[in-house]
Amino acid sequence: MLETDKVFAGSIPENYDRYMVPDALVLPFENATFDLVCCQFGAMFFPDRSSAYREAKRVLTPGGHFLFNIWDRIEANVFADDVTNALAKIFPNDPPRFLARTPHGYHDMTLIRGELEDAGFSRVVIETRAEQSRASSPRLPAVAYCQGTILRNEIEVRDAGKLEAATDYAASVIADRHGSGEVAAKIQAHVIVAVA
Repeated sequence: MLETDKVFAGSIPENYDRYMVPDALVLPFENATFDLVCCQFGAMFFPDRSSAYREAKRVLTPGGHFLFNIWDRIEANVFADDVTNALAKIFPNDPPRFLARTPHGYHDMTLIRGELEDAGFSRVVIETRAEQSRASSPRLPAVAYCQGTILRNEIEVRDAGKLEAATDYAASVIADRHGSGEVAAKIQAHVIVAVA
């Protein structure tokens, strides 16, 4: 059982705004300020994960916990994989690979463990969790991925006039594989807890 199943207690010091959005590479907090640092589906976007991990460690009290999650490989996240494969057929010479490269590109548990240990963390626990992603229609995940992520930019750079056609094709691929009504498919992530 992961330590995430325990309740973490703690509070933000009075002089910090609860809603600030700090830079993960340069956290604006004193050393040993927090018992818990959380990051939900963000670590794969850090431009320098080693620096971000060192910053998380720096602001944690000794024995504090760094809790974060990341998406597993794209093949374990079915709708994202369906969309990526569909777009490869529309743009065969230069397929848009944002989903595979970035949100689903940082999943190697050995690498993750090593980067956390190099940053000074100990007792790194990684648990893989699979769930079902559900949508009321095949179009919803197609729109979410093709128009609601940076994948949209990659489609438009290749051919700005093909965004709707690409979205429609991705929806048809999802419908062919999962049905035309409500759809559900596997979604998988790693949950990581590391001790400072």
